[in-house]
Formats: sequence, C-alpha cells, structure tokens
Amino acid sequence: MAGTPAWKLLLPRQLRRLPADLAAVVGVVVLTNLAVLLPVVSDTPVRVIAGLVFALFIPGYAFIAALFPEDGSGPTDDEVVTNPEAGGIDGIDDIDGIERVSLSFGLSIALVPLVVLVLNFTPWGIRLLPILVSLSGLTLVLTGVAAVRRWALPADERFRVPYRSWLVAGREELFSPATRTDAALNVLLVVSILLAAGSVGYAVTVPKEGERFSEFYLLTEGEDGELVADGYPTEFQRGESRSLIVGIGNQEHERTEYTVVTELQRVERVGNETRVRERTELRRFRPTLEHNETWHRQHEVTPEMTGERLRLQYLLYRGSPPATVNQSTAYREVHLWVNVTG
Repeated sequence: MAGTPAWKLLLPRQLRRLPADLAAVVGVVVLTNLAVLLPVVSDTPVRVIAGLVFALFIPGYAFIAALFPEDGSGPTDDEVVTNPEAGGIDGIDDIDGIERVSLSFGLSIALVPLVVLVLNFTPWGIRLLPILVSLSGLTLVLTGVAAVRRWALPADERFRVPYRSWLVAGREELFSPATRTDAALNVLLVVSILLAAGSVGYAVTVPKEGERFSEFYLLTEGEDGELVADGYPTEFQRGESRSLIVGIGNQEHERTEYTVVTELQRVERVGNETRVRERTELRRFRPTLEHNETWHRQHEVTPEMTGERLRLQYLLYRGSPPATVNQSTAYREVHLWVNVTG
C-alpha cells in the first residue's frame, strides 16, 4: 500500500485491483462517452478517433477477456500433458495474443451491428445516445465478468498483457509468416481491418443526411386542450368562424421559408378530374423554420361562399408561391370537405 498513489486510494478496492488491460477498456469507454456528449469535444477529431477505437475493438476485447481469463501462453510442446479429469489436453482452450487481438476486431464488428439491430425493435430506435449507452453498458458488463473470472484463478494463471512479446510475435507473424497461407491470411486480416476502419470513419465524419421533406397537417383542439388529428369542423354557417390548427414540421436539413395559402373552393367532378369552378382565398401564412422545428398556427375559418361539398384547401409552398396557385403547383396539400349554409 505504501507504493500506491494517493488518488488510487480514493477508488473502490475492486477498481484498484482491476487488471491494467481491463482498466484501459473502462478508460476508453469513459473517454468515448465524454468525446461524444461534451459539446466542446464533440465537434473535434477526438470524437472520431475515440469512436473508431471503441466501435472496432473494445466490445470484442471485453468479450474475449470474459471468455478467456487465463494466461494464453500455455505449456510448450514438450510440456503438454494429458489431463484425464478434464478429458482433454492442458492448454488446448488457451489463445495467444495474436488470436486475442484478431478475435477482438472480429467480434466488435459483429457485436456493434447486432446491438444496433436490437435497438431498432425498441422504443428508443437507432439513435446516437441509445447506441452509445447500449454499447457502453454491454462493454462494462463484459469487463466486470472478465475481472471476476480472472480473480477466481490463481495469480500465476491469470491473463496479463505481454506487450513486448505481443509486438515481437506480431512483427514475426505479419512480416515473417511460416507459410503462404499464413501470409495470405495476414493480408486479408489487414485489409479487413482497414476497410472496417474506413467505413466507420466515413460514416462518422460524413453522416448521411437522410430524406428531405416537410410535414404538413391540420389539427383541432380537444376538450382537454390537447391537439388532435380528429373532430374537424365540417358544418359551417356563412360568416361564422370555426377554428383549425395548421401545422408544419421542417425536415429539410436547412432553414426554410414557407407560404401557406388557404382557399375555399366550389368544385365538381368531371370524369376522374376535379375542376375548380369558384375559389375564395381566406388567409396566407409565411413562417420561416429551422431544421427539425415545428410550427403551429390557429386559423379562424370564416366562409362567405355557401354550398355543399365545398373544399377547404391548404396549399404549402417552399418560398413564395407562383402566380398560379393550385394543387398542381403546391409542395404539399391538405383539405377538408365542408358544408356552408346561408
């Protein structure tokens, strides 16, 4: 304890005992969450680097650490003995450092899409925060399992990261393969990792904007004051005002100016075509919305035209409307069929 830094004494005993590689896993998880969630850091390259390391390696490494807590060095060829009680050969289930790293990349590439697929069927959906929380939680749980399994083993059998021997073995494996098959597999592994890193990096740095569209709808105010898409007024008297709520949702990924034109029209059906015989413009709205902004405005409809099956039509335009205002020139359109008596 005398050689333990003072700040470590503030941590719980289990965290102080955590092996160095598992502590590094926890550190990367914390760093990734900070890089994604902190406003000052989220727009810097730190977010991309931390996200790549986390998504491509960390979950798989924690999984492998939980599966194989023992030292992977195993006995030499001359020391391998048959274990009658286990029914096999001592060391047969161990993996070396190269295999551990390779499996970590492979399992991470498999686990991340699997977690995203599961989230797609939950109320949270595929969004950044649920993905980050799910992957971080899964990684921390696997890290805890790996730590518990290592502590259950004798000290001389626990896995420790042999950094120097890993570097030597990796250099020999990559640059001095024993067979042509090993050389081909090494090349395939490197290409796969580069492709995966490039794909994830492109997805992070150049996110897809998605479809551009604008929502346009009519609502009414219910008895409890909530806005609902129901109970629309259809019976009017001339000069009587009835209330409707016009709504716009901007999903155009940019600041957009809109114009809403409201008309009351007398129409008739000629074959499959609806022709406007008479029209009266009631109101125009000109809101400007930022991306992902929603706009609601109450409209008091006061008709002067009388008749049955009149069309109360709302036409939405991006920017200023053209000289000819009708359904064919509008960006979006909604309407109600109303009756107006004298």
